Amino acid sequence: MRISKVWLLAGALLAVLVLAAGCSLGDDDDNGNGEAAGDTGQAEAGGGGGGGNLLAEVQDRGTLRCGVNDAVPGFGFQDEAGEFQGFDIDFCRAVAAAVLGDPEAVEFRPLTAEQRFTALQGREVDVLIRNTTWTSSRDGTEGARFLYTTFYDGQGMMVREDSGYESLEDMDGETICVLSGTTTELNLESRMQALGVNYEPLAFEDNEPLQEAFVQERCGAWTSDKSQLAGVRSNFPEDQGGPESLVILDETMSKEPLGPVVRDGDDTWADAVNWAVIATVQAEEFGITSENIDEQLESEDPEIQRFLGQPVEGEPFDSGLGLPADFAVQVIRAVGNYGEIYDRNVGEGSALELPRDFNALWTDGGLHQAPPYR
Repeated sequence: MRISKVWLLAGALLAVLVLAAGCSLGDDDDNGNGEAAGDTGQAEAGGGGGGGNLLAEVQDRGTLRCGVNDAVPGFGFQDEAGEFQGFDIDFCRAVAAAVLGDPEAVEFRPLTAEQRFTALQGREVDVLIRNTTWTSSRDGTEGARFLYTTFYDGQGMMVREDSGYESLEDMDGETICVLSGTTTELNLESRMQALGVNYEPLAFEDNEPLQEAFVQERCGAWTSDKSQLAGVRSNFPEDQGGPESLVILDETMSKEPLGPVVRDGDDTWADAVNWAVIATVQAEEFGITSENIDEQLESEDPEIQRFLGQPVEGEPFDSGLGLPADFAVQVIRAVGNYGEIYDRNVGEGSALELPRDFNALWTDGGLHQAPPYR
């Protein structure tokens, strides 16, 4: 009996020692992947510091780091004064207005197609807003979460007006300029293979060397999103023939839904960015603009009151998004509603003059529809 008790005691003591050793290793050693075990939960939370709450981190920092393009006319580019302008740039400012109350509190970080997801995962940027197509593989393998689609686009082909090309089938044997590391590159291969058209791809990481190659006629065609091609065409140098010397073929080769992208795992941050963007669409649905926002603040419509953070039955509506009750007011004052953003950057008020088409509101036959704000 005494021997049994001794062995029972020894076994219990050994179990305690093993458990203590395991706890010690968990606290101090890495997890076998060169990453402290204590850091793993935070990394999986995906928030970029602050225990997975990037919203709080950005608000504490006081600056939004937005990954953008700097060479796509109409969408993301730097003007002669070096200021960032464009459709995507305005949505960076919209997020900053909603989250920080200041549309100028943005650090724009230009990224190439090949750099963008690495920069996002490396926490160099808080959000990507730079003509990035939502695809299943990117959603599944890049640790990325795609948010509200801001622009419905499609891939096209741009050629010189005097090339004689009227369709993709005419382009057998042609050299085609394309950005590497993009869905455009893959779509081109798939489409031409399906048509049985032989071609030579000439790939570049940036738009600048690609355009130079096109100007030098090292390639006879340039494929990209139609919106991007329209932007390039609108600014094509006069000494090279100007916009009239280029033609974008009618055929659309793909679906290209473009919109903001954040890291997986931080729902609070994703919701904040998403609803800052959605607010621009909801504002257009309500007929609220940057010019009539003060008048709309006096509206007696409870839906508009709720949306603009005005008291409804005594208190402002709390959406639970971690944003100020009047975040939509900040967004609209800064950039206007979706239609205003569209028109001045890529629509009728711009050099691109792109029709709304799919990018119209659902009430006008388009695809844009804001979820209910209630």
